[in-house]
Amino acid sequence: MSISQQLDGDGADHIVISIDAMGGDRGPGAVLAGMAKAVKLHPKIKYVVHGDSTYLAPRIHKRRRLNDRCELRHSDEVVEMSSIPSSVVRNGQRTSMWSAIDAVRNGEAQAAVSCGNTGALMALSMLRLRRAEGTKRPAIACHWPSRNRTGFSILLDVGADIKADEQDLRNFAVLGAEYARVGMGLEMPRVGLLNIGKETFKGRKEIRAANDLISEDAVEQRFNYVGYVEGSDITADAADVFVTDGYTGNAMIKSVEGTAALIGEFLKEAFNYTFLSRIGALFALTSLRRLAKRIDPRRVNGGVFLGLNGTVVKSHGSADAVGVAAAIDLAARLSMPGPLPNTADQHDA
Repeated sequence: MSISQQLDGDGADHIVISIDAMGGDRGPGAVLAGMAKAVKLHPKIKYVVHGDSTYLAPRIHKRRRLNDRCELRHSDEVVEMSSIPSSVVRNGQRTSMWSAIDAVRNGEAQAAVSCGNTGALMALSMLRLRRAEGTKRPAIACHWPSRNRTGFSILLDVGADIKADEQDLRNFAVLGAEYARVGMGLEMPRVGLLNIGKETFKGRKEIRAANDLISEDAVEQRFNYVGYVEGSDITADAADVFVTDGYTGNAMIKSVEGTAALIGEFLKEAFNYTFLSRIGALFALTSLRRLAKRIDPRRVNGGVFLGLNGTVVKSHGSADAVGVAAAIDLAARLSMPGPLPNTADQHDA
C-alpha cells in the first residue's frame, strides 16, 4: 500500500501531506530538514514528496525520521522564484509544484505545502483545485501571535490579491470569519478592517465602502464586526480576524518579522555589552530563551489559501528548517477534525 493510499482503510488515522520539495530560496535541504522536524510534532504524519528523485532519494534515505514515511514522486522541472505565473499555468505540468497540488486534487494527500513562487502556487492551486462555490478571489491567511483568546490572530490577505477592491475585502471578511469559526472554534469571531485610523472618515474610498459592506454582512455571516483596526492592534486583543489587501498585508507581516528579528539582535548585543551583562544573561537564560521563541517569526510561518476546494499552505521562500516545519505543522493541524490544536510551544527553535 502506498502512503497516499493510507487516507483510506486502516491508515485513516495518518495525516498525509504533499510536499513540493524543490521550491524556495534555500533548496531541498531546508525542506527535508523541516519535514524531519515536523515529525516530532506529528508522529503519524506521512509525506508524498515531489521533486528530482535522483537528488532527493539518497538524502531522504539518510534521515531516520523520513526514511519510512515518504513516497517519492519524480518531477523533471522546477518552478523558479522568478517564473511568471501565467507561463507556469501553461507549461508547468512537469514541475514539482504542479505534482504536489495534484496529489491533493486526487485525494492522495490532505494538504500541500510549498516554499515556492507565491503567484505561481496560487495560480496552479486555482487551476487544479478550483475556487470554492461563492468565492470570487481566494486569499492567503496567516496566523500571528496575539493577546486574544486563541493566542493568535488571522490576517488576510497577505499576498494573493494586491489590488483588492471593496467587494474583495468583503469576501475576505467572510472567508476569514469562516476560517476562525471552523479552524479556531470561535462561534462569533471578531472581524476588523485594517485602516490608517479608527475614525470613520479615514482611509481610501475602497476601505470606506468595504466598511459598510462588511457591517451589512455581519449578522447573516455570523461574525462580530468591530470596525476599523490599526496595525498595532494585530498583537492585541482587538479582533480575531484582520482584513486587508494583499499588498498591505504582505508588507505588514514582513515589517513585523523584521522588527522581531531586530529585537532579538538588540537583546544579544545588550547582554554581550559588558562582563556583568553577560553574567546577568546567564541568570536570565531560561526567560531569554522563552522570549526568543515567542518573538521568532519562523514559528508562525505558513499562510493557508482560503476559498479553494483543497488545502494549500504557502511557506516563506526563505524559510529554514524551523520555518518549513511550522508550515507543515499548520497543514497537518488543518487536516485534523475539529478546531486547530495549539502546537506553537512545541516548536524547536
